[in-house]
Amino acid sequence: MTGAPPHDDPPPATRRGKTARGQRTRAKLIRAAEKVFGDVGFYEARITEITREAGVAAGTFYLYFQSKEELLRALIQSISHELRHTLSVGTANLASRAETEARGFEIFFYEFLPRHRKLYRIIRQAEFADPAIFEWYYRRLAHGYAKRLRAAMDAGELRDWDEELAATALMGIADFVAMRYLTWARGLPRERLHQLLQFILGGLVVPGGSRRDASPGPPGRTERPHRNLRVPASHESKYVGTPSEASTTGVPTSPGSAGSGPVA
Repeated sequence: MTGAPPHDDPPPATRRGKTARGQRTRAKLIRAAEKVFGDVGFYEARITEITREAGVAAGTFYLYFQSKEELLRALIQSISHELRHTLSVGTANLASRAETEARGFEIFFYEFLPRHRKLYRIIRQAEFADPAIFEWYYRRLAHGYAKRLRAAMDAGELRDWDEELAATALMGIADFVAMRYLTWARGLPRERLHQLLQFILGGLVVPGGSRRDASPGPPGRTERPHRNLRVPASHESKYVGTPSEASTTGVPTSPGSAGSGPVA
């Protein structure tokens, strides 16, 4: 994003929340809120349902949050932090931005979202319940993502687009594909992720890694430099499963992989 980065507010400091036990209780309330808000909706959710799900007394809620709205903000901040941390760790030290993008989308769809299947229901409700935190969620993700895209553009790895526009467009792709295949269905088949990456990398990556064609051509110019573009070889086998994998959930079942996306 342009300008100053969105402020990443820390969780509100409360008397109980400062202790290790208090932090654990607060985290249980946040996780319980994710389930309850996702199941019944923010407006319909009762605080007693959340405390019951968290396994704490009803009055405990008010030691950590003043309202359901404050809990919603804490939940979205927690999800944002987890997503950014998961992507950062999972894509560290990769050789190229193309590999980083490919691995980031894999992590988002097959590791992060299976742990947060009702994420988009919660985010969409926040758009009306708390527009400020809804905007913060996307602006915070886009800010770091745009900076990393710009670095790759300056290094000649990616076409020289506007980095904020590119980050926003890539996040939009991830959002709607996730809603279609993980919110409305059981999972994204790996063969379709492969097609998606072909589509994305075909528009981003400079042919042959050269800066010569890093900027878009003049109006009316038709380019097909990516007809044979491949997903980075070090990851390709992870995307393209057997026909049986592609026809089911598309979510890995191997240990450690069960549970977005752009790398922010």
